[in-house]
Amino acid sequence: MSTGIDEKMDPTRAHSVEADELQKRNVHQSEILVDAQLMTNAYEAENREHEMGVCDVVKTHPMACFWAFIFCFTIVIMESFDMFLNGNFVAQEAFRKRYGVMGPDGNMSIQTKWQSALFQSGQCGAFISVFLAGPITNRLGYRWTTIWALVGMNATIFISFFANSLAVLTIGQTFEGVPWGIFIANSPAYASEVVPLVLRGALTGTLQMSWSIGGIIVAAATYAPFALQWIFPTPLLVLVFFAPESPWWLIHKGRKEEALHSITRLGKKSDENSEQTLAMMDRTVEIEIMTGGQPTLLDLIKGTDLRRTIITCLIYASQNFAGNLIANQTTFFFEQVGIGWFGRRTIYLWGTAFNMTMLLLLGVCASIKQNTSTNYAQAYLGVIISFVYAGTLGTISYSIIAETSSVRLRALSTGIGRAAYYVAEISMIYLASRLLNPTGWNLFGKCGYVWGSTAAVCWVSAYFVLPELKHRSYCEVDILFNCKVPARKFKTTVIHI
Repeated sequence: MSTGIDEKMDPTRAHSVEADELQKRNVHQSEILVDAQLMTNAYEAENREHEMGVCDVVKTHPMACFWAFIFCFTIVIMESFDMFLNGNFVAQEAFRKRYGVMGPDGNMSIQTKWQSALFQSGQCGAFISVFLAGPITNRLGYRWTTIWALVGMNATIFISFFANSLAVLTIGQTFEGVPWGIFIANSPAYASEVVPLVLRGALTGTLQMSWSIGGIIVAAATYAPFALQWIFPTPLLVLVFFAPESPWWLIHKGRKEEALHSITRLGKKSDENSEQTLAMMDRTVEIEIMTGGQPTLLDLIKGTDLRRTIITCLIYASQNFAGNLIANQTTFFFEQVGIGWFGRRTIYLWGTAFNMTMLLLLGVCASIKQNTSTNYAQAYLGVIISFVYAGTLGTISYSIIAETSSVRLRALSTGIGRAAYYVAEISMIYLASRLLNPTGWNLFGKCGYVWGSTAAVCWVSAYFVLPELKHRSYCEVDILFNCKVPARKFKTTVIHI
């Protein structure tokens, strides 16, 4: 294996770094990597993926797109249920009469402590399960892990459905949060592994659309009972049961015939092309196994995988720092803008920079003398921030998260990244309540200064650590990280495999 680097880097040094890394781990002794026919097939498959356009891939891999979307759609369950109970449903009169207490004004209301408990309980359950999702998925696979999570979802809904107190309802929400964590940890990983290179960004980006669909379902189901929660899990369970397992996971388990069958099911390929795709995956998996062994959580903080884990956690956590909280307070607008034309790094940096500017402008509008015009301006800025977030960094974040980690550690990495999101979210929600509450700091629109500052920190961090992964195969991504190529040079680095 040789690695070519652009003129800004020393190609001799780059090659020796890669060779040394492989030699230290005896990768060159692998029987797979000295199989000339297999390596030729791997090269052919990788070159073919680089040459294929979006239209070609959609025509040849319709089922890969379908199954990726089905797994992403499990997010609708999580978000719609979360918002359903913690937002619209809690505000219903029937809910207040059943679970509320009489206030000084004679109206029934839910105590603040219980509102907070209901909002955070599901997140706590999800926070625990994202640590379990990786090890379970490594053992059972994406398909069976998701199936059991959907079964668990159906079971835990009974607790909320028959709850006769807020305490029981909170417990029910905590248990429902466990499958939520599995859905969000596995969906981007599975989607990125079943679709070809050119569609990875678009399909993993549908996760943001799933969050938005969840919000729309909530708005439409404002007056619906808890029983509506059973609408999605069972149909999805049936669909996931018939879904093909990730061929990458099957190869990791040594089940290559099943992996070949999955590859065939995911696309309209000839036997030769399927064999070549299998060889490409087999080569990448073999290199990762030889260089790292069986995956464990500790591997996430070792060697070059630490850098990849930091990127994943940063991108996940930054969703709460660069417009997400403002976006969630206004109507969701979602559009997968620019994924086909611009790189991940470009979309993330420009989206964050734009929202940072809008957030600071929001603070300025709230600082001057207030009138109807300034109030409308703040409202419009909130909508703009929401739209830009959903169309840029909100969407592209899931593509970055799914592509950054190695195949060997992907199930573990997405779970840990999501845990970072929950840690950031809990702290930011508390901060937001203090910023906006009249009994707190009462800053209202001036909170834009705070969120604009946190967005600036995210932008600076991403500028130095976030690499461009567009049009990079997983083997190429491994090489770039192992060679410790600077993030800003990922795009211009030329690799000859």
